[in-house]
Amino acid sequence: MTRAGIVTLAGRPNAGKSTLLNALIGERLAITSPKPQSTRKRVVGILSRPETQLIIHDTPGLLQPRYALHHAMRSEALSALADADVIAYLVDGSKGPVEPLCQIARLDIAPNAPVITVVNKADLMTDEQRAELSAKNPDAAFISAQSGAGVPELEALLVSYLPESPFLYDAEDVSTQSMRFFVEEMVREAALDQLDDEVPYSIACEVEEFREGSDPLYIRAVIYIERESQKHIVIGRDGAQIRELGQAARRKIETLVGTRVYLDLWVKVLENWRRNAHSLKRFGFVLPEDSAS
Repeated sequence: MTRAGIVTLAGRPNAGKSTLLNALIGERLAITSPKPQSTRKRVVGILSRPETQLIIHDTPGLLQPRYALHHAMRSEALSALADADVIAYLVDGSKGPVEPLCQIARLDIAPNAPVITVVNKADLMTDEQRAELSAKNPDAAFISAQSGAGVPELEALLVSYLPESPFLYDAEDVSTQSMRFFVEEMVREAALDQLDDEVPYSIACEVEEFREGSDPLYIRAVIYIERESQKHIVIGRDGAQIRELGQAARRKIETLVGTRVYLDLWVKVLENWRRNAHSLKRFGFVLPEDSAS
């Protein structure tokens, strides 16, 4: 009998969830950045072995919401916890004691799924830090998602918690999400890499045209920002910044799709979209009813 089920990666921002998803899948599906809160929506990766299939959900970091987008991100993370067959709760081992998942997620009731504490960035820990965390969390798995150390052992541990089940998806699939979704994410990743301060957090991306069969593959996408002053920053003097951003995003997309890409980028202003329920819905976010504005 095969095993299959949903593995939800949860934790604070910058705990390494997206890096772990990529390490487990063996492909760069989720964007990563030293800047926190880079993951806004659930990213789904599918890892199929001969007898097992893990449907891995990377989730937004658990945080205290400050505006509507944060509420949508938190709602997405909590929904993924409810969907899980097993939860991998990632903590940054270099930052001290492990807080309970229920505490950082502000849950009144513990999730139904079993929770495995995964201490990430173990390669940055001192021997004393590791010994102390091991003593207080004897069942924790210690890994480095960046280097891959401990990741195969973690995979085996996660599989042991999955229910007996036929595969839920075709064994050749690596995600349930569309190529448009990943293109939008990679444009955002390029913005996170290149832009500073609040500007990359004010960016949303929407693919307007994805011309299948063209050579090079033609993609027209719009970068939305919240204020006119940010538009000038994203475009740059004589268009230098948007060209550089587009070139970086195009290289990322070409690696994923395996073909040449013509990325046609535009920049538009959508005032205060992060705080507007209608705008968030347009970009595919779902707000809990009590936080909709």
